[in-house]
Amino acid sequence: MTPASSAKPDRRPPYQHAADELRREIKAGRYKPGDQLPPYRELQERFGVANMTARAALNVLRDEGLIYTIQGRGSFVADYDGKGVDYTPPAWYLGNRAEPGGSEADELVIGKGKPGSANAAGPALTEMLTALRDEIRALSAEHQELRREVEALKKAQQDSPS
Repeated sequence: MTPASSAKPDRRPPYQHAADELRREIKAGRYKPGDQLPPYRELQERFGVANMTARAALNVLRDEGLIYTIQGRGSFVADYDGKGVDYTPPAWYLGNRAEPGGSEADELVIGKGKPGSANAAGPALTEMLTALRDEIRALSAEHQELRREVEALKKAQQDSPS
């Protein structure tokens, strides 16, 4: 392994570093579907970035379908089968990695275009998956809103004099 000073500098923006680390943790099972991710403030402290940078990192994961956000509640890991997200880093990133060959975690993150993956099936399947992912997000947000309404009704019923 080479010392850090002799490694090529990684030119990726900070939000991409944060998104990559969170993606690895989701893929490794640290955060399971339905788990809430840390709030922006914790991500800021953990990665040493600004609020907007933490938001941008979560936006990347949301665009990939790994997470969904409910306004006022936070960001949550989406249900996925581990095959639906096929992230391939840009070529300039792969050329600047400090460790040649990568790690097992990198292999989980980097899509290989295997038969049956979204890359192999073509754009029509990708569009359909994106539409389904958006519909699931909308239904999940609606589900959360209904749960809040039920909780509010229960509380109102408990608070009202009998």
